[in-house]
Amino acid sequence: MATIIAATWIGSISVFLWGTLALLTKLSGGDIPEFQLMAMTFGIAFLLMCIRWFRAGHGGTRYLRQPLLAWCIGVGGLFGYHFAYFKAMTLAPAIEVSLLAYLWPLFIVLMSSFLPGESLRKQHVMGAMLALLGCWLLIGSNSNGFTMGNLDGYLIAFSCALIWSSYSVLSRLVKSVPADAVGWFCGVTAVLALLCHLVWETTVWPTGWVQWAGVLGLGLGPVGIAFFTWDYGVKHGNIQLLGTLAYSAPLISVVLLIVAGYGKATSAVIAASVLIVLGSLIAGSAKRQPLPEPETLH
Repeated sequence: MATIIAATWIGSISVFLWGTLALLTKLSGGDIPEFQLMAMTFGIAFLLMCIRWFRAGHGGTRYLRQPLLAWCIGVGGLFGYHFAYFKAMTLAPAIEVSLLAYLWPLFIVLMSSFLPGESLRKQHVMGAMLALLGCWLLIGSNSNGFTMGNLDGYLIAFSCALIWSSYSVLSRLVKSVPADAVGWFCGVTAVLALLCHLVWETTVWPTGWVQWAGVLGLGLGPVGIAFFTWDYGVKHGNIQLLGTLAYSAPLISVVLLIVAGYGKATSAVIAASVLIVLGSLIAGSAKRQPLPEPETLH
């Protein structure tokens, strides 16, 4: 139980780091093409893991030998989610895309009940639904509503939620794969993003130290350490609670933007805060199903 609690706390670090995504993106200038930024930040994440390997006295090649399933889950989740998200952004308004993409924490709560040793409690569902309501209230306060003309973008945004929740839940099936292997998944994702950039985008480099600091911060935090801690958390922690806590990320984003002077506190922010915190507390109150005691031989 102590290991599960510790892993859950480690996984929750990712939620805070993802909460810094909006502020760091703002600092990066917002003019860098999506796939270029993706290639740069995932490249930084890979270099971050390379430094860890170098300090450990090896090149990390030992982590290349992973089951094919682990590679499919890792690269498919990291690259697949971001590819679908950026594509959806070109086909539908950003707010509606974000609303649909942020169904992934709820899907994690629901899908994880099918994992060995896991069970779905009513507190998990109630907490996730309350947090989802708060998230939608927060993000959708300026939404113009869904229209059939953007259906293609909505479907791709919905696939984002399915891809990331599947990645998070299926990672439990390869829990023996160490978090160091995620470094290689990030490296492959960076290469694939670079190829997409070269095909579809025009290169725009950051100007000034503030924009470079934003890019570096993205690569070290929400696109770097966050994926490593999330991998450990979903493999060894309370995955239902982590799914519910994930709804705190957009709230953290808004709070940081307000503190930095890029936004202001509104009644929607306050109401969303109450709902997300309340949902997390309810989900956290659910007790895990005790494992059956082994039978003794007589």
